[in-house]
Amino acid sequence: MEAWIQQLLTWLALPQFGLSTVFVVALISATLLPLGSEPAVAGLLHLNPDLFWQAILVATAGNTLGGAISWWTGALARTAWYKARRLRHAGDAAAPTNPLIPTAPPNKQSRHQRMARIWLRKFGAKACLLSWLPIVGDPLCAVAGWLRLPFWPCVFYMAIGKFLRYLVMTATILHFWPS
Repeated sequence: MEAWIQQLLTWLALPQFGLSTVFVVALISATLLPLGSEPAVAGLLHLNPDLFWQAILVATAGNTLGGAISWWTGALARTAWYKARRLRHAGDAAAPTNPLIPTAPPNKQSRHQRMARIWLRKFGAKACLLSWLPIVGDPLCAVAGWLRLPFWPCVFYMAIGKFLRYLVMTATILHFWPS
């Protein structure tokens, strides 16, 4: 098993694949798909320690682009949701009769949902600094899009948070797993 892992890490660290692999894994892990990119970054750096800053910057770029995709996903979902709602309320004959399309926003939100919405509106784009957090970070980007928080400031704050995460987590992993 250890030989297989070493062979995989060696393949991923090849100059023609290493940084591009980190970019793709970081991008996918920033969407709502469950995937962690830190092992790919740490594996590349374990085999090529000279690529530290390049790997951190490439992973940050990929992860930030994935966060921007999540922001747009949230914004487009909101547009589609409201369009379907307007069609249904207008009584349009062409309105979809799909029972999965809501006719109105939920009347009762949980206390946590109300608090999250208030918190996001209060802090605005700066809330995207927390997009690096596990479990809640990726949905946070989508919610920022749903709430129509300004796109470029959100991306800016996402990039800062994600850069700091990669810097700290990669340095920590390399400290406890030296070459």
